[in-house]
Amino acid sequence: MVEAEKNITFPDVDNIYLAAERLRSVVSHTPLQENLNLSDKYGATIFLKREDLQVVRSYKIRGAYNKMASLPAESLAKGVVCASAGNHAQGVAYACRKMAVKGIIFMPTTTPNQKVKQVKLFGKEFVEVVLIGDTFDDAYHAAMDYVDTHESIFVHPFDDLQVMEGQGTVGLEIFKDSNFKIDYLLMAVGGGGLAAGVSTVFRQLSPKTKLIGVEPLGAPSMKASMDEGHVVALNEIDKFVDGAAVKRVGDMTFEICRQNLDQVILVPEGKVCTTILQLYNEDAIVAEPAGALTIAALDFLRNEIKGKNVVCLVSGGNNDITRTEEIKERSLLYEGLKHYFIIRFPQRAGAMREFLSDVLGETDDITLFEYSKKTNRERGPALVGIELKHKADFESLLQRMREAKIQFEYLNDKPDLFEFLI
Repeated sequence: MVEAEKNITFPDVDNIYLAAERLRSVVSHTPLQENLNLSDKYGATIFLKREDLQVVRSYKIRGAYNKMASLPAESLAKGVVCASAGNHAQGVAYACRKMAVKGIIFMPTTTPNQKVKQVKLFGKEFVEVVLIGDTFDDAYHAAMDYVDTHESIFVHPFDDLQVMEGQGTVGLEIFKDSNFKIDYLLMAVGGGGLAAGVSTVFRQLSPKTKLIGVEPLGAPSMKASMDEGHVVALNEIDKFVDGAAVKRVGDMTFEICRQNLDQVILVPEGKVCTTILQLYNEDAIVAEPAGALTIAALDFLRNEIKGKNVVCLVSGGNNDITRTEEIKERSLLYEGLKHYFIIRFPQRAGAMREFLSDVLGETDDITLFEYSKKTNRERGPALVGIELKHKADFESLLQRMREAKIQFEYLNDKPDLFEFLI
């Protein structure tokens, strides 16, 4: 084992090879596919490592199974415990079923029913799902209380050596399947387990590959920790990219990623949404937000990756169809195609007709209109949402509103008011 700062033990490539042997009959060896659309768009050769095609539709089964398979039989007999609202729970559940081990999985009560059903489907009679609390932290504390009282083994989602070595098998597959020099390798960073395992493989087997971690802008826990030089806990995060949105990365994963990663890029959640829609429409790929992170990051590396071989690790495809409208909305807002206003219309007949004929452009579309006439006022406020066909149409819309002497307040750049009203 390689000892790092603060007595952190790094994953070992030999152990990652052993993990690959353990996982051979359990996980799918997912394809490394060249994507022609992305390659043409960026003037590079872009390959996708398709962990969204894994048996549980994410890489998480690798770490969960490797951890459990590393435990002695007497420990497994006491059962395992995890806390998760998503992919890690599914990975542990599947591992419990394959190994015939009892598992208790703690999930927040706010977890979508679809994810709870998937955990039960993968685990069958070997798992019990306990819904408790409103947040992951609530579920985590309940899980740790259970571990203390029942002497069960806690399967950590990322900050565990065997979990990291299991995730590192993704890196082995990428390295084995590439008959070319990999110039850039992009991987999502949540708690850091995937990045720690995969980067360990590439630092030893392909040291010239530039290793890029990608985090959502609203949950930059690894980037913030690297900037500060130590692990920091964020007070608030945007949970939209749920597979990579954590308030605090692991102590072990931080030290490993700090030494192995060349860069951590932050990607706005709206850009992730645009990428999800493009992947579905252009390539028939169903990516969850965390799974689309690395592809969304390509725009921020556009100039330096020209002519290079780039691998994007698509970490998962557990996307809930009920989130589709939110994904579309966030994408339109990010692309500058959706705008919200409070407009104070004169309370007289014909005011709305004048707005439609004099202000709204030919390709502009009203997607939201909430208005209530107040007879004791000269003007009545309306909440109006307008979708544009082209981003450049926005300035001309504002110009026509001013020329028509429309009284309005723009909401997109007022986050507190926007979140309250929209």
